[in-house]
Amino acid sequence: MVRLLVMNKNYFLFIIKNAFSDLLKNKLRAFLTTLGIVIGVSSVVLLLAFGLGLKQYIADQFNNLGTNLVFVLPGQVFNRSGGFSSIRSSMTFEEKDFQNLKKAKKAIDVVPIFQKTTLVKALGKEQAATLYGTSDEIFAVRNLIPKYGEVFKKTDLEKKSKVVVMGPEIAEKIFDNQELAVNQKIRIEDQTFKVIGVLESKGGGGLGGPNLDTFLYIPYKTIFNITGKKNFTTFLLKAESEKDIEDLKKEAKEIMLKRYKEDDFSVADSKEIISTIQSIFSVLNMVLVGIGAVSLIVGGVGIMNIMYVSVTERTREIGIRRALGALEKDILFQFLFESILLSLIGGIIGLAISCLIVYFVRFFFPALIDIKSVFLAIFVSSAIGIFFGIFPARKAARLSPIEAIRYE
Repeated sequence: MVRLLVMNKNYFLFIIKNAFSDLLKNKLRAFLTTLGIVIGVSSVVLLLAFGLGLKQYIADQFNNLGTNLVFVLPGQVFNRSGGFSSIRSSMTFEEKDFQNLKKAKKAIDVVPIFQKTTLVKALGKEQAATLYGTSDEIFAVRNLIPKYGEVFKKTDLEKKSKVVVMGPEIAEKIFDNQELAVNQKIRIEDQTFKVIGVLESKGGGGLGGPNLDTFLYIPYKTIFNITGKKNFTTFLLKAESEKDIEDLKKEAKEIMLKRYKEDDFSVADSKEIISTIQSIFSVLNMVLVGIGAVSLIVGGVGIMNIMYVSVTERTREIGIRRALGALEKDILFQFLFESILLSLIGGIIGLAISCLIVYFVRFFFPALIDIKSVFLAIFVSSAIGIFFGIFPARKAARLSPIEAIRYE
């Protein structure tokens, strides 16, 4: 048994040595042949890396905005297939809904939100921003921390004070200096407001989402006093722990059903929204990966063509080897391993290039290569070498020794 293993080991070492030797005789041709695999593997690995990074980015953005949150939104956010609904409701909620939701036993905080796009004017400048009429609890619920100044308090809410807390980006654009924005006056909806604070950056604005750094936080009762309307566009409910989220969702839904039909509103948690967004981007990513995989097939066809050329060029050599006692399987393994080696080298180079690109891209975008992508690259490149190499290898193995020796 030991002798047999040693013989097998020596046999495969001989096959590997010969494969390397034959490839080194035509270095340029071998390099050009592997290019298709290099491009294909690097394309697929990079697309998978961007997809994983995108999922992590989305999850981080939501977690950065607070945990254990339940959203009450107008209309049906999700369609029957589990994606986002293309129908957007113009319906708004009333203050009575806010008071009713505050009675939810599993909610430790209930935050009302009135949101609209507006223009901010100050120092002769005008900038677009998102007006966020809300309560003082929003800052704790969404982990919003003042960088300069302070946030508004419950007393500001009750007094309907014309105070505003600015996102850092909008403050920078108008005042050129975030710290100098504090205690300045700005005009919103033809009303004068005093800036009492500027928040730390929360980011956002990517993937079509809101840029939280351009938000203007104002007491919702002040907004009501200005507009004369007491409407809300969203409610945020915070559960004490993750295990209470489902109970809170059921409770919120029961409360809302007392005044609205089921199709009039949606109750969702952060994970549900994250999962839906990620599933949409996963489908898109898989389509792009499929397109990238086409270059792998092209690379495989290129390897098969070159191996057929190699068989033709070495027909006489094959005949001599057969005459000296080489079996069909010996010739088959020799050419098959050359094909696998070409493909595997291309896969490793493609993987190395992908890792290098991801290393630099990570400074701008959270791309991520996991161990599955590495094994996938090695497996796919090896499989391509076997699949596209078996045909020319079989042709070489089935050559008649006599005819092969006579071949010119």
